[in-house]
Amino acid sequence: MSVQPSPKKANPSPKPKRRASSWSDFWVKNTHSKPLNQVIFTMQLPPLSDKDPNNPKAQTFFSNFSKIDRTRLLPDEVLLNVLARLPDSQRLSNFLVCKRWLNLQGRLVRSLKVLDWGFIESGRLIVRFPNLTHVDLSRSCVVSPRNSGILLHHGSISMHLNTGFSPIYRILEENLLSVEVIDKGLKILANGCPNLCKLVVVGASEFGLLSVAEECLTLQELELHKCNDNVLRGIAGCKNLQILKLVGSVDGFYASYVTDIGLTILAQGCRRLVRLELSGCEGSFDGIKAIGQCCQMLEELTLCDHRMDGGWLAGLSYCENLKTLRFQSCRTIDSSPGPDEFLGLCPALERLHLQKCHLRDKNSVRAMFMVCHAVRDIVVQDCWGLENDIFSLASSCRRVKYLSLEGCSLLTTEGLEPVIFSWKELQSLRVISCKSIKDNEVSPALSTLFSVLKELKWRPDTKSLLAASLAGSGMGKRGGKFFKRT
Repeated sequence: MSVQPSPKKANPSPKPKRRASSWSDFWVKNTHSKPLNQVIFTMQLPPLSDKDPNNPKAQTFFSNFSKIDRTRLLPDEVLLNVLARLPDSQRLSNFLVCKRWLNLQGRLVRSLKVLDWGFIESGRLIVRFPNLTHVDLSRSCVVSPRNSGILLHHGSISMHLNTGFSPIYRILEENLLSVEVIDKGLKILANGCPNLCKLVVVGASEFGLLSVAEECLTLQELELHKCNDNVLRGIAGCKNLQILKLVGSVDGFYASYVTDIGLTILAQGCRRLVRLELSGCEGSFDGIKAIGQCCQMLEELTLCDHRMDGGWLAGLSYCENLKTLRFQSCRTIDSSPGPDEFLGLCPALERLHLQKCHLRDKNSVRAMFMVCHAVRDIVVQDCWGLENDIFSLASSCRRVKYLSLEGCSLLTTEGLEPVIFSWKELQSLRVISCKSIKDNEVSPALSTLFSVLKELKWRPDTKSLLAASLAGSGMGKRGGKFFKRT
C-alpha cells in the first residue's frame, strides 16, 4: 500500500492591519448631537472667497450663503442662552428680528402687566409667554374708553374716563369686568402658568382664586383689590403664600368689606404669611388676634386707611414675631384703645413707620407708643397733628436708635429736644422739612449731642445753615466708616 503525502495547505493571506483610531474619529463617530452635526456641516462648506465660475467645487447649493441667517444653525437651547445674557435694554428689540426670535424671547419673559383681557381669553398669553412667574392683571380687569384724554390713577390701577362721569358714583364698579369673566381668565392663566409666584387681580371671586391655588402651588405673593370675606375663602387654599395685600374699600372707586370673619379665615388658611398689608379693611380686636395667633411667622404688618373698630390695637400683642409696623393714610390710629393694662406690647418690634396719618388723638397715639415700647427705629413722614405734646409721648420708647422726621410742620425745637435726650441709645437723627424747627433755637446741649451721633441729616427748612456749617467737620459721622448703615 502506497501512502501519498497530503498536500501542504497554502498559508492564508495576512489580515490587513487596522489603522489606529484617532481622537477625532472617536469624537465624530460617537457623537450624534445636533449641534455637532451642524458644526461639521459648516466646516465642510467651501470657502466663500472662491468665486471662480469655471471651478465646479465653488458651486454649492448655498449660492447666497452670505445672506443667510447663520443663527438658524444654532439650536433653541443655545440661542436662548445667548439671548438671556443680553442686557434688558436690548431685549425688547429682539422681538422684531423674526418669528423664531419672537417665540424664544417670549420664553425668557418672567414678569408681565396685561392691559387687554382678551389676550388671556384667547390663549395667546400662554403661547407667547409660557414661563411667566409674575403677572399683573389690575389694568386689564377694568374696561375704559381708550380715546379719552382723562386718566385716573390710584395705586396700581389706572383707567380712562369719559367726560360725562359723575364723581358721586363709584367709578370702578361701573367699568369692572364681570366676576364670571375674571374667574374664567384666572383658570386659563393657572393652567398655563403653573409656576406662578406673584399675582395682582381686581374683582375675583373665591372660585377663581381656588383654581389658582390648586394649579399654582408655588404662589408666594398675592395682591387682591375689591376683596371681601367670601373671596378670602379661596385664599385659604394658598398654603405657601408669604406676602399678601388686601384692598377692601377705596373711596370713589369701589366698596368692598373685609371684616373679622374674613381675617379669621385668612389666618387659619395662610399660616406662612411673612408680610401682610390691609388697605381699606374693617375688623377689630378678634381679627388681629387671630392673625397673631395663627400666622406666627408674620414679621411686617401694614395698615392703610383702615376702618378698624375701637380696641383693635391690643390685638397686636399677639403678634410675637412682628418686627415692622406701618401706618399709611390712617384717619386715626385707634378710636378707643381701652385701659392701658389690656394693651400689651410687641416684644420683637423694631421699626415703626407713620406716613400721612392723622395724629391729633392723644389717647390713640399714646396707646400706639405703649404697644411699640421696644421699637428701635421711628419714621414719621408728612403726618398731621404732630405737635409738641403729642410727640412727647414717644419718650416712653426707651430703646430708640434711629429717628426720622419729615414734613412735620407743627413740631418745634422745644418739643424735639427733651424727647431726644430721653433716648440714651440714639445713634442716628434725620430732620427734613420741619419748618417750625429753627437753627437759632438749638441749645449747646443739643449741639453736643449732634457731635456724638453716628449719622446726622439736619435740614429742617431751606434756610437752615447748620447743615452747611457742619460740612467738613466730621460732626454727625462718628463711626461712619465702620458702622455705616445699610
